Amino acid sequence: MNDFPEDPLLGAELDTLAVRAGQIRTHEGEHSEAIFTTSSYVFASAAEAAARFSGDQPGNVYSRYTNPTVRTFQDRMAALEGAEAAVATSSGMAAILSTCMALLKSGDHVVCSRSVFGTTTVLFTKYMKKFGVETTFVAPGDYAAWQAAIQDNTRMLFLETPSNPLCEVVDLPRLAEIAHAKECLLVVDNCFCTPALQQPLALGADIVVHSATKFLDGQGRCIGGVVCGREAEMDEVLGFLRSTGPTMSPFNAWVFLKGLETLRLRMDAHSASALELATWLNEQEDVETVFYAGLPTHNGHELARKQQRAFGGVLSFRVKGDKAAAWRFIDATRVVSVTANLGDTKTTIVHPGSTTHSRLSDKEKSEAGITDNLIRLAVGLESVRDLKADLQRGINAL
Repeated sequence: MNDFPEDPLLGAELDTLAVRAGQIRTHEGEHSEAIFTTSSYVFASAAEAAARFSGDQPGNVYSRYTNPTVRTFQDRMAALEGAEAAVATSSGMAAILSTCMALLKSGDHVVCSRSVFGTTTVLFTKYMKKFGVETTFVAPGDYAAWQAAIQDNTRMLFLETPSNPLCEVVDLPRLAEIAHAKECLLVVDNCFCTPALQQPLALGADIVVHSATKFLDGQGRCIGGVVCGREAEMDEVLGFLRSTGPTMSPFNAWVFLKGLETLRLRMDAHSASALELATWLNEQEDVETVFYAGLPTHNGHELARKQQRAFGGVLSFRVKGDKAAAWRFIDATRVVSVTANLGDTKTTIVHPGSTTHSRLSDKEKSEAGITDNLIRLAVGLESVRDLKADLQRGINAL
């Protein structure tokens, strides 16, 4: 006998889990994960087919909700987030929608941070409202407001930390205590940090959602999402997925698996470059304010140091002037990419007020701090010196 544990990854660290967790090998002995591009599966008998469909026997049924490549990605994400289970979806918004549709019903109420991705706000204010779910929005760091907004029918608290695009940081253990005192689920969008920098479940959250499109992929190649949490809630999310079909494709799952293998290395590099650029931008007289939790002047700096490994790769800043000035800054750049995606090896720049948050009303933008002179920068892996030179072109255009 030997003294090795039955599970060789038991107690493994994040870097090992990001490369190894959830992997299966076929009889071919492939080293890299296989891509199972099949819509359906062959059963040994009619009885086995019936047992698979009923759930009495584990195994693949139909790739809308059971696929080996997707399952490997799910298992790996669950391991990275410290969750019992995970469910992969076709996009980040599908992850949020699936969570809400699976765990909420007509007559329920949600309390949501007003500082979230613009489409997330629209999902709650327009589409969930159609199904009888009402939402109250509060400032992310106003814990008295969170508590006061909870009603008898409140079932969920939803937030991003750090937030998009102002990098506001929320005390997760404190908010978890508020949520659980009223028997509410705390759902955290962990897109900006990824599990490499922050694990919300370990800080008291119940469910974590991701747009895998962003840092989990890391190269802007595919669209996808994932929900992580307790097995009971994930069974409900999977049931919604099985019935409605916002499913991740096997190929995309394979791409995300390759992205996870370098996740921690990339997040450390993104964070280091973002901090250097934020510090440099903060010194420019034509820049009014820089929003990045890595700056000691940011009001969430100490909290971010406490619950994150590093500060992430996204920052935003306000230039002196109006929307025209912000657009001149963006249009003057030549190296960075003018696109609304983030989490890429290529640095991206965007004007949130007219793109990612353009569907918000003027009042909603104002409450969320989305001003006309605000620019969001998602820092990639290029030379910081070259990025500074490019951003200087924007400053010169002001």
